[in-house]
Amino acid sequence: MDDRNVLCEKAVKLFLEGYNCAQSVLLTMFGYWNGENELVPKIATAFGGGIGRCGSVCGALTGGIMALGIKYGTNEPSLEKRLKAYKLAERLYKQFETKHKSVLCRELIGYELSNPEELEKARKTKVFEEKCTNIVRTVVEKLVELS
Repeated sequence: MDDRNVLCEKAVKLFLEGYNCAQSVLLTMFGYWNGENELVPKIATAFGGGIGRCGSVCGALTGGIMALGIKYGTNEPSLEKRLKAYKLAERLYKQFETKHKSVLCRELIGYELSNPEELEKARKTKVFEEKCTNIVRTVVEKLVELS
């Protein structure tokens, strides 16, 4: 089994254990590239469900963007040094959008998670296990390809 498959399965396992989509992607990629840090997965916590369950940009995608920032980002106020991270983030975003036809959580899963009744419906229909695990997997695949 190659790195990509191992990493995809790790991310899905983390998701099924209870980490949200953003945390699962970021934890997986951070571990692969850097090791461990107490801020990961904390920093990704609020991005689940399309940013705090608001249905906005998919948490798996934002976790992937954070992972790219950790690997290719800079601590300096230099546009030049940010360009590689910008380019890779744009590629990930566009590939995600092309594959899934949207980047918005509410459109990807078909539920408005900020509504308690919709959240319960999403849980009962197992949308997280069926759709979100595949989305988490594809983001990790793309990150391995990009790196």
